[in-house]
Amino acid sequence: MQHNTYVLAILRTVALAALMLTRLGFAETAAAENPAALQITIDNFSFAPATLKISAGTEVTWVNHDDIPHTVVSEDKVTFKSHALDTDEKFSFTFAKPGTYTYFCSLHPKMTAKVAVH
Repeated sequence: MQHNTYVLAILRTVALAALMLTRLGFAETAAAENPAALQITIDNFSFAPATLKISAGTEVTWVNHDDIPHTVVSEDKVTFKSHALDTDEKFSFTFAKPGTYTYFCSLHPKMTAKVAVH
């Protein structure tokens, strides 16, 4: 009986390991298929992360989790500019060229962050 318990424990461990490897493999495949999808959260009057480092061609999506509207506007006010995002609304932009892109909320100008594209 003790031998069967030991064998079952080993089989469970192997099965869990196989499941985890399968899921990790799937996650890596999904990331490889869409390596350019990242998210910035707007919450508590701040952008998180405050600095995001990405490769050129990456799409970034901002999601507003605050109870009040916010915008996402490039420092030059030309490269990208969202409308006022209500709670849980999103805005996306694809960074095609390398550079450092500083942005802010036009409704709350002290809210600033940047995206560094290489």
